[in-house]
Amino acid sequence: MRKSWIRAFAACAVLIAAGCVGLPQHVHKYTTESLLHPETTALGRIAEHHGGGKNLSGIRLLTSGDEALASLIALADRAERTLDLQYYLIHEDDSSRLLLHHLRLAAERGVRVRLLVDDLNTAGEDRRFMHLGAHENIEVRVFNPFPGGRFALWTRFIASASDIPRINHRMHNKLFVADNSIAITGGRNIGDQYFTRDPHSNFIDLDVVAAGMIVPQLSATFDEFWNSKYAYPIASVASPVDAEGVPKALEENAVAGDANWLGRELDAGDLQLDWVPATILADGPAKIASDVAPNEEVTIANNIAALMRAAQQEVIIISPYFVPGEKGVALMRELVGHGVRIRVLTNSLASTDSPLVHNGYSHYRVALLKLGVELSEVRPKLGQKRLRFHPFRSSNASLHAKALVIDQKTVFIGSMNMDARSARTNSEMGLVMRSTEIAHQVISLLDDISADGSYRLDLDRHDQIVWSSGEPGAEKHWYRDPETTWLQRFTLRIISAFASEDLL
Repeated sequence: MRKSWIRAFAACAVLIAAGCVGLPQHVHKYTTESLLHPETTALGRIAEHHGGGKNLSGIRLLTSGDEALASLIALADRAERTLDLQYYLIHEDDSSRLLLHHLRLAAERGVRVRLLVDDLNTAGEDRRFMHLGAHENIEVRVFNPFPGGRFALWTRFIASASDIPRINHRMHNKLFVADNSIAITGGRNIGDQYFTRDPHSNFIDLDVVAAGMIVPQLSATFDEFWNSKYAYPIASVASPVDAEGVPKALEENAVAGDANWLGRELDAGDLQLDWVPATILADGPAKIASDVAPNEEVTIANNIAALMRAAQQEVIIISPYFVPGEKGVALMRELVGHGVRIRVLTNSLASTDSPLVHNGYSHYRVALLKLGVELSEVRPKLGQKRLRFHPFRSSNASLHAKALVIDQKTVFIGSMNMDARSARTNSEMGLVMRSTEIAHQVISLLDDISADGSYRLDLDRHDQIVWSSGEPGAEKHWYRDPETTWLQRFTLRIISAFASEDLL
């Protein structure tokens, strides 16, 4: 313990003495692009054969963590030419090791692998990514990197103290593309909690498998970020590593059975997707830059607001971090005034992994309820219908899915939260699908959670919030945030005084 403190103190002293570290100049990297002729691969031929038309995209929801991980592995194992991955977060845990192991196996077969990861959560992970990128067919780039103090998050911030406006902007995208033919995108990062493999706490999340005309558009977005000036080869910012072997993932951790439907369908050449009109919404890399003020007219946030304004009957919002702000409240007031029903599902204080963001949301609850907005908050323990998101077992649940349903026929699924950080600071992406079938599937998921996995919020005659759960006639009621302690609530009030809503 003493040595670790000495080491930390020495590192801090070196960083302060050296001053802030700048990004490397004249970085050597090649411009590369997605596979030009995906139809020459098995995945490309399957997607083309099952295509519902030149203007349609094949879509299927990935609701459970098991099937999400199995689907990623299925694509990695069946890719022939290219694999492109873009993620905000890749944990150091069993799920990540397993997927990275399958990427390496693909590279051994001659598949070109491009891995782009946001640099915020890679502290202490340089060795892992350097070893991965040492393979001749794998290249790893980090987005908007911290140039110094890379072994811990706090040392990174010290080394970048004069560059806070830049490093505050992060790449929040989640995308996996195989042979420029089949893609997976949505809300999940890479890690045990996103695949319901953590024994303590897991995320309710939502991805889609996509094929058809939308995939080249997703690949074009990846290429834009990959070749941008903000994407740095890992070796340009990380220290060299020794040649020790790369630990291999244990294959007994692999998922199979019913979860691996994508692998079975691809092997049979019978890919079952809903073929629907779909478009991509994606922020550009310039939104990240502190030296470029993004045009609000071309951000996802503006697109989402336009989708909501087009509603005539109903808007459903599913967002783990929901901070509408004054503009969002005004938009909902406008919609309600036009007779539009608004339903919102977000995290409760007991289920959220970001209490500060929840605190920002809590300031708007009464105003939204007075407007007639229907608010539900996810409980930390799901009810019997949790089997839809199998397997949560005894672990706690936290909402991480991000979705929007308009008039039961238009669906957005992606990485964007309904808060200021997603709107103004981070880059985000997602798909807009015109399909009543997919809309009903998402609504069904919402109804499952609402039935026995959430609290319903109402106002009493004094405009105080009342939380309710349970079946009619056997409801339980709370008059403060349920399943939390007074110490949690008190501590949050103290800390929140120092957190601006724009940073949430």
